[in-house]
Amino acid sequence: MCGIAGYIGISAFWGEPVLRRMADAQVHRGPDGDGYLTDGLIGLAHRRLAVIDRVGGQQPLRSSDGRYAMVYNGEVYNYRELRAELTDLGHRFTTESDTEVVLAAWIHWGRAALDRFEGMFALAIADLKRGEVLLARDQFGIKPLYLAEDGDGRVFFASEIRPLFTTGAIRPEPDDRTIYRYLRFRIHDDTPRTFFRGVNRLMPGEVALLTADGGIQRSTYTTLYDDMDALAAAPVPYDRKAQGQFTVALHRAIQARLVSDVPVGTALSGGLDSSTVVATIHRMVASADETARPVGATQQTFSAVFPGDRNDEERYVDAVAATCADALQVHKVHPTPDRFLVDLRDFVRTQEEPVISTAPYAQYCVMRAASEHVTVMLDGQGADEMLAGYLPYYLVHLRGLRGVRAVGELIRSLDVLWRLGRSRLTDAVGRRRFAPATSLLGRDFADTYRYERLPMVRNNIKARLTTDLFRHSLPALLRYEDRNSMRFSIEGRVPFLDTTLLRTVWSLDPSAIIHRGWNKRALRDATADLLPRLVHRRRNKIGFTTPEDRWFQRIKNDVYLIFASQSFGARPYFDRRAVLQAFDDYIAGRGGAETMTFWRMINVELWLREFIDTPPTSETDTAGPAEPGRVVPQRATGPRADEGVHPPAFPKPDFTPNPEKELLTAGGAWARFPLRTDLIATGDDVPALAVNRVGGFFKQGSEMPVPVQRLATAGRWYLFVSEKVIAVAQGRIFNVTDIRSGAWARLLSRFVRRTPYGIGLGHPATMQLAIQEAGLPRILVASAAGAVGKAVGRRGLFYQVAGAAIRAIDGPTEYSAYPANVSAKLAPADPARVAREISAAIRAALSAESAERFGGTVIIDANDFGQDILGQDTGATDAALAEAFVDNPLGQAREQTPFAIVVAQAQPRVGHHRACHVGG
Repeated sequence: MCGIAGYIGISAFWGEPVLRRMADAQVHRGPDGDGYLTDGLIGLAHRRLAVIDRVGGQQPLRSSDGRYAMVYNGEVYNYRELRAELTDLGHRFTTESDTEVVLAAWIHWGRAALDRFEGMFALAIADLKRGEVLLARDQFGIKPLYLAEDGDGRVFFASEIRPLFTTGAIRPEPDDRTIYRYLRFRIHDDTPRTFFRGVNRLMPGEVALLTADGGIQRSTYTTLYDDMDALAAAPVPYDRKAQGQFTVALHRAIQARLVSDVPVGTALSGGLDSSTVVATIHRMVASADETARPVGATQQTFSAVFPGDRNDEERYVDAVAATCADALQVHKVHPTPDRFLVDLRDFVRTQEEPVISTAPYAQYCVMRAASEHVTVMLDGQGADEMLAGYLPYYLVHLRGLRGVRAVGELIRSLDVLWRLGRSRLTDAVGRRRFAPATSLLGRDFADTYRYERLPMVRNNIKARLTTDLFRHSLPALLRYEDRNSMRFSIEGRVPFLDTTLLRTVWSLDPSAIIHRGWNKRALRDATADLLPRLVHRRRNKIGFTTPEDRWFQRIKNDVYLIFASQSFGARPYFDRRAVLQAFDDYIAGRGGAETMTFWRMINVELWLREFIDTPPTSETDTAGPAEPGRVVPQRATGPRADEGVHPPAFPKPDFTPNPEKELLTAGGAWARFPLRTDLIATGDDVPALAVNRVGGFFKQGSEMPVPVQRLATAGRWYLFVSEKVIAVAQGRIFNVTDIRSGAWARLLSRFVRRTPYGIGLGHPATMQLAIQEAGLPRILVASAAGAVGKAVGRRGLFYQVAGAAIRAIDGPTEYSAYPANVSAKLAPADPARVAREISAAIRAALSAESAERFGGTVIIDANDFGQDILGQDTGATDAALAEAFVDNPLGQAREQTPFAIVVAQAQPRVGHHRACHVGG
């Protein structure tokens, strides 16, 4: 397994640095070595993961006459048979690798060689004499290959997409049509188009000839698809003989994929498919089959388990392990939503394009664990699309039947159909309504692509399976697996995707696929004496997935902040208000939308941030995978409670202003010294915190720059405290996802104008708090007064009627420090009393000189838009105190400066205020 890259249309002098950047961007695909070739206007690059013939097999590989050169990613499992045939035809080989066989086969048979290869591959063969490059991909599309042209006669190609951008000639831009199809239909990887405009994938069984003038000629080389149609049109009965043929083909497919010079392991989900692979290999090991030598005496298996969750498959994994006794070492991985948040950015980077759900993350975790033990992994991918493993296939099967047989199949499938309809019935009983994905999309965006359709085969099981094998389902799953395995330098192999096995199934009557209410009939027959009954008779398909519903409840704050972010709201793809409402409904149990719908929007947003907003770089630009700053994590406890809550505020000396702020007011009447603190949580003792920070400020004394000392001691001083931290400490702050917004709250919040400085009551959660605090009648009267005031040009009537406590209610803003960025808060309770308590604590703790000049405490609600004094004990007027905060020196973002020492200056100062920014 490797990573390949190359181009046509660049001279060698300029081309070699380009090749190296492309190779560096996928070093994870081949950590065991690299190689480069430039000749004329052609360049090839290769990163190697050495699996077969670790000493030989270096690439690019040139033919003996020097005309052809090849880079190749994958494995051809029948290379020994092909080698023997080519040797009889006069070819001579110098290595034991399959690479040399692949090139020799191409030279001898041309394109016909590609259909002789049983395995997985993506390759580029340069004809240096003609100045052309041929790209090819295996019949199933197991191994990826992407290409893009720059419009100036240059074409670039690579195993992954990111290397194309390192060339400098290809710009990452979103493909809106692909995004729409993904958001609406849950489909992707079904056409040559990718999520990046102008970047295309080579399709399964396809070749592309890159000509010297930059032309691209694409065509299908394989006869597999025509063969399948012909076989399906004239099937043979599924009898004992046919059953034996299937069993032999399956065994040979698994056996062939064990060839390796490095350790081989298996993925074990507990399902029928992966269990078949594990149990078959176990039997081979037990019988001392030489082909199983790379597995070792003890087979290493890797499983993702979710104890206590509905989709946990641990008991099935344990059942398989019990049949293998000590010959199986089971490694269990426990993915969690918290670790998912930590891994999220790397997961998005790894996949390069959005994925259909969070399920591929479970496989990501499995591959990470496996990389510590093995280099090759086998799994059961592809069996579901070949043998109707998903429950909706029953409907397709039933629609294709007629008469008595249809009735019999329907009766025997009732339990499966119940599983399909159970969730809809539950939703109906619970009056949960789910919004269609299109209702959550931006209006213009949805209108542009409203004519997009996704035709599906509804009544022919083999035709439906064919489209899912090569277009609608499996291609996406293969991309997930390729990226997840190669991220950790593991070669993933898929025994069920074997052309001989597929042709065998398609030659049989459809009853080999579904019969008498049981899917995967041929596979169940082949494993009747191989698997434990618990696994063999399973009818509930799960696979490597995650308990997404529970995870979303756990990380709801993180999800909410993404939807509430400025970047999400600015995208043309989403209707943010509708999305936030749907998510509130989902959290409240009223429906809203499915978690997979929310995930698709999240994934698009994070993908845009990673690849479009910030252009991707070469992998070697970082020391390792970038660990994301967590979007908005849960408040935790323990020694690492606040780790990753958001990037910590930079340390700030007490005598410097916050960024973009001044120490002195414009007229020089007040000096303000913002004091940074750790994040304040519910139950914290604010008076004690104030004493600690104020005492620390005055203890600095002579350490302050002389100009600052003068400002700090010029006159009477006051402590200004942000009302937010008082509300937090009092427990008067609530996660918006925990507030059950009523119909009135949802209606009234629509008419509130949001400012750039805060949501106020423009969110259903904050409006609900206002209704609970003041009562619905008062809020309705205030709303009416506000509407009248707006009509006659008078502002502020709403809050005059509702009261100051309602004015202080505010909602989440992405620029605020946690937990304000995901919460709605009430005004602090009895702020005047809190001010007196803080003042009393300060006077009792400070020196006589500092205490004598202390004028009292001010609880203030301030932002860059205005100021409200909620409580104070200074004796000064609110208007005079507000003048000290006219420009909000505490800052509007995540400064973590909830306290400010404010000193009245004996004489106004004007001029060079910023001279006080630095000490010395």
